[in-house]
Amino acid sequence: MRLLEVPVGPDVKSDDRERWKVTEPYPAYMQLYETGELAQRAEAAWELLRACTVCPQNCKVNRIAGKTGACHSGTETIVGSWNVHRREEPPISGTRGAGTIFFGYCQARCTYCQNFWLSQYGRGHRVGPERLADMMLYLQKKGCHNIDLVTPTHFVPQILAALLVAIPKGFRLPFVYNCAGYEYLHVLRLLDGVIDIYMPDAKYADNTWALKTSKMHHYVDFNRAALKEMYRQVGPLQVNEEGIGVRGLLIRHLVMPNDISGTREVLRWIAAEIGPDVPVSVMDQYFPAWKAFDDPNLNRRLHWSEYRAAMDAAEEFGLDAGFVQEDLAFIDESGDV
Repeated sequence: MRLLEVPVGPDVKSDDRERWKVTEPYPAYMQLYETGELAQRAEAAWELLRACTVCPQNCKVNRIAGKTGACHSGTETIVGSWNVHRREEPPISGTRGAGTIFFGYCQARCTYCQNFWLSQYGRGHRVGPERLADMMLYLQKKGCHNIDLVTPTHFVPQILAALLVAIPKGFRLPFVYNCAGYEYLHVLRLLDGVIDIYMPDAKYADNTWALKTSKMHHYVDFNRAALKEMYRQVGPLQVNEEGIGVRGLLIRHLVMPNDISGTREVLRWIAAEIGPDVPVSVMDQYFPAWKAFDDPNLNRRLHWSEYRAAMDAAEEFGLDAGFVQEDLAFIDESGDV
């Protein structure tokens, strides 16, 4: 087996360096499966649905009994689409694409969501663990590098149940946990050793804006705790000789009009509290969608000066391991594209 190099910073503990080491073949969850711990984790996660505490909305409704909370979901998994996706960050899409599964509904209510038909209206297929496992196996057969779980948080118990079905059928792809970064620590700890790559958002630097535009209470507090836990589990993103991500943390931040996202403070915190070795994808693709057209703070695309300030902040704080985008349309301060 080949051992990949593990980046080491001055504040990294030796035991963390050991847990971040990657040997191939992977993924990480195979050891948990072989010892029986994965089945125990899946059972524990399913029990959370009886008085749901799967996400920080903390609904405490009995989803097993058919009730729904903030995520509008019960025990069936809602899948909008599952296919090869080639437009994620390069270490995720690679050369063969990510096997992306878009889940329906969401624990957030982002007024500007560009996938609102899925996240807010829940359009998609209602499936059980067996069918979800078949989707994973299909994407593996298509040659994808990984399974990219998009908006997975409220379906963690169902994903673990599906994984137990998929492994005996030959499933071996690593998971990318592509989430809003609004997570409970007790759920993330159930995923320790299951998820190889975490790709969370760091959406806001201010809880007031998070609540107003996304209906996520205390987002900043939960988000920062979650990012630290993800980093503890997997460390900074590691890639193989082909540039494909194999384990680690990659953070996304969407720059928003009128600095609702608090970009400079988000990037400063990441650099100071997690470290500049973690790649940050600074995204410029905001455009008004869903309810954003009625919000004077959100009803326009970015100005180039807003995104330029974000890139300058990333450079200032030494976040040079990440990704920027400079190929999309902006509007200038006059309103022209």
